[in-house]
Amino acid sequence: MSVKQPHSFFTLILALALVGSALARDKPGETDKRTVLMQAMMDELQRSKQQLKMPDYDLPYFIAFEMKDDSGHHIHARYGSVFKSDEDRTRRLRTEVRVGSYAFDNVGSKKSDFSFSYSPSFRPSTTGPIDDDVKSLRTTLWLMTDDDYKEALQAYMKHKGGKVTEVEKAPIDSFSKEAPQVYSDPPLKFTFQKDRWEAVARVASAAFQNHPEVFDSYVNIDGAKEMRIFVNSEGSRILTERSVYSFSIQGQTRAPDGMILSVQKTVYVHDEGRLPSAKEATAIAQQIARNLEALRLAPVLEPFTGPAILDGEATGVLFHEVIGHRLEGERQLDDEEGKTFKGQVGKPIIPEFLTLVDDPSLKQLNGITLNGYYRFDDEGVAARRVFLIKDGLLKEFLTSRTPVEGITRSNGHGRSAPGEKPRARMGNTIVQSSRMVPYALLKQRLLEEIKKQNKPYGLIIRNITGGSTQTSSWGYQAYKGMPEMVYRVYPDGREELVRGVEIVGTPIASINKIVATSDNISIFNGYCGAESGYVPVSASAPDVLMSEIELQRTLKKTEKGPILPSPWAKK
Repeated sequence: MSVKQPHSFFTLILALALVGSALARDKPGETDKRTVLMQAMMDELQRSKQQLKMPDYDLPYFIAFEMKDDSGHHIHARYGSVFKSDEDRTRRLRTEVRVGSYAFDNVGSKKSDFSFSYSPSFRPSTTGPIDDDVKSLRTTLWLMTDDDYKEALQAYMKHKGGKVTEVEKAPIDSFSKEAPQVYSDPPLKFTFQKDRWEAVARVASAAFQNHPEVFDSYVNIDGAKEMRIFVNSEGSRILTERSVYSFSIQGQTRAPDGMILSVQKTVYVHDEGRLPSAKEATAIAQQIARNLEALRLAPVLEPFTGPAILDGEATGVLFHEVIGHRLEGERQLDDEEGKTFKGQVGKPIIPEFLTLVDDPSLKQLNGITLNGYYRFDDEGVAARRVFLIKDGLLKEFLTSRTPVEGITRSNGHGRSAPGEKPRARMGNTIVQSSRMVPYALLKQRLLEEIKKQNKPYGLIIRNITGGSTQTSSWGYQAYKGMPEMVYRVYPDGREELVRGVEIVGTPIASINKIVATSDNISIFNGYCGAESGYVPVSASAPDVLMSEIELQRTLKKTEKGPILPSPWAKK
């Protein structure tokens, strides 16, 4: 695709006309306030583009503004009663100013160059007005842009000065040229039936009343809508809206030896009508309570190394932590990162029957809403499907508009929390396999592996709450996963629930222990909190058989539980 240079003022006006037409409501005479906000952002951007200049210094070659308007409802219930029910509305603004050129600008290749010693006595707020007031919005953007321009100039000079003492490396552009995007969603109707969901929260949280060993629990029901406006000096004009609803429930118990145990479940949907009903929510609560009662009396598993089956959710989290983060573009540029896969494009890095894809443009998979769905990333680049690993061979990295060696363009993965600088991040990470068998056969192969290794047992790991990883060059290359339900599997096929362990290991060694997968696909939805803040993600994967996995003990505390029984729980 050919890439145009930054547009002229005439082209910007034409783009605005196209966006304004797209945003117009059907009702005659009614003005879409979103158009007014976008116009204000474009006006201030154009003023900065033409006039923001200090003597003896150049104008910015690139400017971008982003506004994220988040409105939401939150309900928190415990013990059959609503503890909190409130609404919130915020607008966070982000400005980006670059000086120099696409080939070389103020943003360096090292993490330390992203935040140098610029510390003025005044820093403008990044909170925008929730009133649709044009002057207030433009004034906030004006102060932020002025601050960013001064910081960019100082960083640019520092970056240029660094070339005097630093060893010359293969040249990589500072910023990629991308085709401008003009797009707008129609106004999204957002609903939240507060009374209904308060009633559901009460009923679901009251379900633990019949399980006195569950000493604490909660139910959260949330509904949120995000309206995002993005404009830049290249001509991009993007307006998107999305809503997300979630139902989250957690229970806690204490084992006789003092170990705290918790089980939780979270459901994400884009349609309010797909949230669990009172009956469904109660069933989820009761299952959590039963799992906790069983865990409480389960034996503690000693540290273990041996064969195991990971269910699809655990596998998805494993790939997210072990592979996904190590394929994020900016990590390939940062000398403080381990750069596990740098220079490995075209080489095998995982078993040949596995393929890894990241596709943020996918809204659903197997009828399940995917958290990581979006049309355009936070740098205005269209989301696209990326084959990161194909048949075991590394094909590509996740990229934002920060080029990496061998990849000069963004593949639509520049993401960030409101107000944060975008970086290459995962969206919908999908593990595919060409070696799939029915689950019963996968378990049979586990039993064979137990006997082959002369182990007293193997493991089946179901349900995982999340994970973390260490990717820095100065630390150890490792990851950790926090499973909820772990079963010891004996050579005769008998399963026994155990507790008190977490998954650990080194990334490359762990992934290459996968020897087979099932034909069952599971999906993990959640949020990832890496360098550019928390962003919604999903990971889908089949159950996998690993010839070897390592588990270590979890932190154990031995405090006594409550002395008196709960006055709320039924005996």
